[in-house]
Amino acid sequence: MTTEAIDTHAPAIEVRGLVKTYGDNEVLKGIDLTVTAGEVVCIIGPSGSGKSTLLRSVNVLEDPTSGTILIEGIDITDEDTDIDRVRQRIGMVFQSFNLFPHMSVLGNLTLAQRRVKKRSKADAEKLAREMLDRVGLSEKADAYPSHLSGGQQQRVAIARALCMNPDMMLFDEPTSALDPELVGEVLQVMRQLADEGMTMLVVTHEMGFAREVGSRLIFMADGNIVEQGDPREVLSNPQEQRTKDFLSRVL
Repeated sequence: MTTEAIDTHAPAIEVRGLVKTYGDNEVLKGIDLTVTAGEVVCIIGPSGSGKSTLLRSVNVLEDPTSGTILIEGIDITDEDTDIDRVRQRIGMVFQSFNLFPHMSVLGNLTLAQRRVKKRSKADAEKLAREMLDRVGLSEKADAYPSHLSGGQQQRVAIARALCMNPDMMLFDEPTSALDPELVGEVLQVMRQLADEGMTMLVVTHEMGFAREVGSRLIFMADGNIVEQGDPREVLSNPQEQRTKDFLSRVL
């Protein structure tokens, strides 16, 4: 296994010619995408456009059919790359919270730290409490997921990802499973991360968040990147008819 050092001059994420097929269904049709450190790139588009597949490919939860993906200069599509080592640099938050119901919040936040990072119990708990404080849930350390609202569970999931000290965060529709009144508390945490300079790739249907927080907006449809640019520009003055049609239905 190779254990290359981070190339500090390389983009955080670089996707070249990414194709993903399931049988006869071509979900991604040659995606090219570069995300530089500190960028907040928001991806919008209709259901089935390939947004989540793209995100999952960046974290190697999907194996590309063809193409290349580099994380901080390291080719994660190279079979000699230590994927688990590179994946530690990438925090991921899903639609569903994926918390262990039989563990307290603190247990959920310390498990991977201890198993993957080999941190001591004391060190893992200290960082876990710091991250809970960061997402405004310091008083919930001993609670169990079933006693939390959906918004609180998603904030715990974000804190859990941050406990691994990632260089970048991937968010796959992090608010889509939440009741409308709970969306704001999760977006607030994401805004805070963006303000702190976290590199973020966000699949979202929250147009206000994309407009206010995103440094770039990408519109995907039918496995392709159709249009991208400054979020305010794309949302207020889309150039492609496919983008116009989509935005006319959601704005």
